[in-house]
Amino acid sequence: MAKIRCVVERITYQNPENGYTVLKVNVKGYDDLVTVVGSLLDANVGSVLLIEGDWKMDAKYGKQFMAHKWEETMPATIYGIEKYLGSGLIKGVGPKFAKRIVHKFGTDTINVIEDNPDSLIEVEGIGKKRVQMIKESWERQKEVKNIMLFLQDHGVSTSFAAKIYKVYGNESIDKVKENPYRLADDIWGIGFKTADSIAEKLGYGKETYVRLRSGIMYTLSELADDGHVFAEKEQLIERAVELLEAESEYIIMTMDHMLKEKDLIQDEDAIYLPPFYYAEIGTANKLLKLAAQPANDKLWVRLIQARRDTGNENLSIDVERIESTVNMKYDEIQADAIRQAALAKVMVLTGGPGTGKTTTTQGIIAAYRAYGLKILLAAPTGRAAKRMTEATGLEAKTIHRLLECKPPEGYQKNEENPLEGDVLIVDECSMIDIILMNSLLKAIPPNMRLILVGDIDQLPSVGAGNVLRDIIESDQFPVIRLTRIFRQAQTSRIIMNAHKINGGKMPDISNGKDSDFFFIQKEEAEDTVSEIVKLVKYNLPQYYKTPSSMIQVLTPMQRGIVGATNLNIALQEALNPAGEGLRRSGSVFRVEDKVMQIRNNYEKEVFNGDIGIVTSIDLEDRSLRIDFDGRQIQYDVTELDEIVLAYATTIHKAQGSEYPIVVMPILMNHYVMLQRNLIYTGITRAKNVLIMVGNKKALAYAVNNVTVTKRNTLLKERLAGYRANPNI
Repeated sequence: MAKIRCVVERITYQNPENGYTVLKVNVKGYDDLVTVVGSLLDANVGSVLLIEGDWKMDAKYGKQFMAHKWEETMPATIYGIEKYLGSGLIKGVGPKFAKRIVHKFGTDTINVIEDNPDSLIEVEGIGKKRVQMIKESWERQKEVKNIMLFLQDHGVSTSFAAKIYKVYGNESIDKVKENPYRLADDIWGIGFKTADSIAEKLGYGKETYVRLRSGIMYTLSELADDGHVFAEKEQLIERAVELLEAESEYIIMTMDHMLKEKDLIQDEDAIYLPPFYYAEIGTANKLLKLAAQPANDKLWVRLIQARRDTGNENLSIDVERIESTVNMKYDEIQADAIRQAALAKVMVLTGGPGTGKTTTTQGIIAAYRAYGLKILLAAPTGRAAKRMTEATGLEAKTIHRLLECKPPEGYQKNEENPLEGDVLIVDECSMIDIILMNSLLKAIPPNMRLILVGDIDQLPSVGAGNVLRDIIESDQFPVIRLTRIFRQAQTSRIIMNAHKINGGKMPDISNGKDSDFFFIQKEEAEDTVSEIVKLVKYNLPQYYKTPSSMIQVLTPMQRGIVGATNLNIALQEALNPAGEGLRRSGSVFRVEDKVMQIRNNYEKEVFNGDIGIVTSIDLEDRSLRIDFDGRQIQYDVTELDEIVLAYATTIHKAQGSEYPIVVMPILMNHYVMLQRNLIYTGITRAKNVLIMVGNKKALAYAVNNVTVTKRNTLLKERLAGYRANPNI
């Protein structure tokens, strides 16, 4: 085993999934930079590392040092100290101030910051505020370093250190030692397996109650991530046995204790985490009560009176008058939707692209407005809400904003403080999961109307449940299905092909100059990536006079050569390769990068799937700003694992969004994800142009694959009365 002490000059490559890193480092006695490879995910530019490993000769890249073990040490030379301080690890010190500080204190710099930080005020241009920032950041950095060493000793990625410190502060190591499994509950991004590996090193046995409990909770959370509201008892036992490598009787004993403690809830054979149980029961109860209660608006009162007076139970509003108001001619199904909406308390409007959901919604709104009803509009995502605003001319809000989400208290709109208005119309309802639907229904007063609009042939929600489909299939509420494709939509091959795919037929991929749907044949994954980069960087912007930022690559998967992670690396390299950036978990973020939020952050009011553009980076403050639809949101470097590059994204993440031009790879490499509703959803995200790159075999496989994974949900049964609905 050889040892080298080095200064990290640059990070050439990092894989966030396995930590594999390629560094260029400065080693005393070597004229050229040395290449170091290994699991060095948390090494930063400017860090001084002591690395144990072996020299090896790579046929392609030449001499490299293969790292087996490494630790960070304090720099000893003026050059090293300046590089270390200027790397941005310490807030308030960037390259400029690093140079000034080191010029003033030389090799004593680290001792000064450690023992006498107030004397930093002697450095030119440093004010009291910056000195305070440096002091706090240095203390935090020291504590984070301790946590990093603790995690490294226990074989865990040290990239979690800053997050652990943010939650537990100076008690971090004590709290982790006391119960490592709390990490999985308290810290986003740390799962059961990471906590379990720490616990094992700390001497926790395989059948310890705290381990089994955490494993069962994790198994249910994993099932919820797959869309299941509950687990069947046998399914839960089987999955937990596999995860925990424990005997089934220990799992059953632990489950029984958790049921007694109300950590779990059992309903016949279904085992729930409490939030999902209460959300499912709550959704069913509230929808049924809402539908049963009369409204009290002018339209409702007049129609009820007119029906009594005439004895005509089918009497409704005059659709011809609405048509003249909105300058639109409705077909019979659309007219029926408008008439039904006049007297509906809860109603669903569903249909595919080009079937007139938007124009029908406009007619419903016009009918309500003619009688002075106060209308609220909402959608699950910012993009969907924006589209709704553009289509209706009325303000639409995201559901989170409508409910006035304020962390940590939660939603301000609820049973005690309900929404004010006569009718709520919600678009893109296929995206709404059971937790969000329950929160929304809590805020709807008994006399308000609810119109749900969506396409049930799209992918179900990312979160647990299959809410829109369950509501429709319960047969408890009026459902209008729009099926006719309007003449103007028939000229769009995107729309016609979407309906063909939905009907199990191969789309028309004959291309043609005036088409909006193109298919480029490629067999190999690498060729597909090259073609996509060429399309996004050159061909499409030139031909359609559209900037690359308006072109969205949608892929079936996250991983693999044609997965979102690798496509983002290739597209960033092509579209935005230069300039300073902030690095986190294997990604580097630069000004002008397109990025996506991957978790709900209620504090920032930015939600899973929101796309923005990086507008500025502060290397001294270790932060950046992102523009999300006109809102500038700041992110500290420790929060950057909440965002990913979004030149390419998965089709799942694109639900509720619409892009002028979509490029979509489709290869057999994706076969585990190739399902009809996935391809249908991807195609319907394209507003003007769709380009598929791949092979016909993969497309045919997807079109014929209708094995939609069944989700464990009992909402339909609870709504239809086949399952008891406790009044809670």
